[in-house]
Formats: sequence, structure tokens, C-alpha cells
Amino acid sequence: MSDTVAETSAAELLTAVERLREELGDVRRLAQRAEDRGQIENLFSRYMYLHNAFQDEQIIPLWVKEGTDGIRARYTNAGRYTTWESVTRYHRDRPSPVGKLILHATTTPVIEVAGDGETAKGVWLMAGTESGLTDREVAEAFPDMYSPEEVLGKKVWAHWVWCKYAIDFLKQDGEWKIWKFRCYELARAPFEENWVSFGLKNQGAFDLDLMYFGEDGKPVFMPPADEPAPQRNHPYSPETVQKLEPVPPVPHEHFTDTFA
Repeated sequence: MSDTVAETSAAELLTAVERLREELGDVRRLAQRAEDRGQIENLFSRYMYLHNAFQDEQIIPLWVKEGTDGIRARYTNAGRYTTWESVTRYHRDRPSPVGKLILHATTTPVIEVAGDGETAKGVWLMAGTESGLTDREVAEAFPDMYSPEEVLGKKVWAHWVWCKYAIDFLKQDGEWKIWKFRCYELARAPFEENWVSFGLKNQGAFDLDLMYFGEDGKPVFMPPADEPAPQRNHPYSPETVQKLEPVPPVPHEHFTDTFA
């Protein structure tokens, strides 16, 4: 074999090896992105399982560590929380009252891991039920929230509820953590009423800073927000049109604050 042929064969071999290295790198990156996506979906599902069981104290470690820049949470039009302490306060000392049920089922995730592998974005839909018992005296302040009958001498609130979630995630020390959290309540309705008529008369309730109903059905309100909400959430009303909000994430290389 001539020197020219040998040199050509060696060059072709080197080219083939380089091409294989590039393909292997692409496969590894694709596998890592798929692994990241699965971990993120598990993370938010774990959040929801804990929340449904009133184990919110166990949710706190799912958030980024204290001191992380850019941490944020928003649940209502009352404002948003921008420090680790104020964000995690939502989960502290959350009671598990007798007779209370929360069953929030999330679905339809769209999750995009940034090309740099450092952050990710996800949106979910949620359909669920919420219910509990409230002392008659407490229930007088929220008459539209309750069913006509009583159980065990207490007023019953039993609601359908629908929400949307938009969440940014940050990888810290090799683990995905919740970084920025936004909940959009879309609609709710008592069991005996449809969401159309209830949505028309209940728009103002979405502006309240109600956090949950605690012991004996007493309302517990959100702590003061760190800053006003930059935009208002507009839940379903028979007098408005639906909007694509939040916008599902698209492939991206680096983090951009699309859920602000």
C-alpha cells in the first residue's frame, strides 16, 4: 500500500472517530436532558403529593437553599414573595384539620430544560377538589362558599377547583430545586353550583389573600407580600375570553424570566 493510500485511510479513520465522538456527545447531552426532565417532573409531583397530605413542612427542602438569588412565589393577586423566608412561610405550620380534604391532580406538563443544563421551566394544569367543615359562626362571613346542608353540626364547603402552574427550576449541587413558583387559580365552584354562575359573582374573592381554612374552618390569610403583583391574574368569568397564560416554555439555551 502506497504512502498516499495509507495517509488517506488514516485521515478517513480520524474523521470517522471525530464524528463518532461528536455523536456520542450529542447522545450524552440528550440522555442528560431526558434524565433532568424526569427528575423535574418527579420533583413537582412530590410537591403535590406532600401538599395533598398537608405535609408542607417536607416541601421546604424541595425549594432552593436559603440565600439563593431570584427566589419567588406568587399565589394570588395580593402580591408576591421574594425572599426564602417569606416564600417558605407559606408551608410552615400548615395544619391538617379533621375532615379536610385536598386532592389536586396535575397533568399536561410542558417541561423544557435549558441547553446549558442549569435551569428549567415547566407548566402544568391542575383539576381538583377541596372540602372541609366549618363552624356555623365562621361560615357566616363567606355564605356563598358553603353547601346548604350541615354535617356533624358544621357547615360544609366542597369545591371543584382548577389551576395552572408555571415554575422555574434551578439545579443546585446536582439536584433540581423549585426556584420561582406561580399559581394561577382559573376557576372554582361549590359542588352544588356550576363554575359559570359562581365565576360571575365571585371575581372579588380571587383578590383576597386567603391562604387556607384551618382548624374549625377558620380562614388563615397570607402573610404580607414583599412586593405588589406586577400583573393581575384574571380567573374565568362568563364575560371574558381565555388567554394563553402562562405561555408554555420553548427550547432555550439560557434562563429567561418568562413567568414574571
